[in-house]
Amino acid sequence: MHLTLLKAKIHRATVTHAELHYEGSCAIDGRLLDISGIREYEQVHIFNVNNGQRFVTYAIRAEEGSGIISVNGAAAHRAQPGDLVIICAYAAMDEAELAKFKPTLVYVDRDNALTHTNTSIPAQAA
Repeated sequence: MHLTLLKAKIHRATVTHAELHYEGSCAIDGRLLDISGIREYEQVHIFNVNNGQRFVTYAIRAEEGSGIISVNGAAAHRAQPGDLVIICAYAAMDEAELAKFKPTLVYVDRDNALTHTNTSIPAQAA
């Protein structure tokens, strides 16, 4: 059996651009791609914290250290500059892979500069 699990996420990134007439995708600061392990052209799910929109697109590389998070093409209708988004990538794993797997969780500040990484989400308390 294969399970689909969170592979990586960039948590609460700030959208810097929404380019309706650019070829569809999400441009992500190349440094954040490398740190998260999200690959260029990999499918990503984007969750907009501001308006609740959820959509699927693919990642493309923006300039390293630029802080760019650009939602492009039709997806530009679902996010605007200044919106906070969570960008997630998933992977299918079998039980053996699952036993040793930890996701890469990337946390950024309001300028999309890395603040820290983690491999687990703290338990939610009541």
